[in-house]
Amino acid sequence: MALQTEWASILVDHVRRYPGWRSEDVYKLLHQAVMGSEHAAPNEASARAWLARELAELGTGPDEPLLDPIAPDGAIVRVHLRPFVRRDLDEELLLAAFLRTAADVRGSVASLEEALRVAEQLAAEETLGPRQDEMRSLHLHASREGFPALHHSRQFAFLYRPAYRVVSRAFLTLCVGCEGMEQTEEAR
Repeated sequence: MALQTEWASILVDHVRRYPGWRSEDVYKLLHQAVMGSEHAAPNEASARAWLARELAELGTGPDEPLLDPIAPDGAIVRVHLRPFVRRDLDEELLLAAFLRTAADVRGSVASLEEALRVAEQLAAEETLGPRQDEMRSLHLHASREGFPALHHSRQFAFLYRPAYRVVSRAFLTLCVGCEGMEQTEEAR
């Protein structure tokens, strides 16, 4: 029950910040929180090029925390790139933490399905944004496809211009200057 409450808290926080999100954005958040970022880092060279391109094209976006805990235990976070750049932190060390996360973090389908059930319940209560039938349909489709990683919806990309890396909090120690990245809810 406590884990369900923690998932619900993460989802409610995100719907508050991203009211225009869609079912695939909810799924993406939960997939990243459980399964990590292996899908996003096929090799170091492409991960490096992707980060360099994204940093060069950042532009403006919503006000986001530097660290955004996305797993109930806080072990997996999104490191948002705009605040990362504003703090002039080292992109090479972020890349190292990202690559290590991709190599070492493996979640379970059972945990992902549990998180998706919480999302479906919140959708049934009309507190998630996407409708319950949309969440259920996406859950069934993802299950048939082996729970693949998905992209953000076009609407989410247009409204929020997401720019982040999914990183294990444990690997942030690799990032000199990231020690101060820990934020409390009050600091958001």
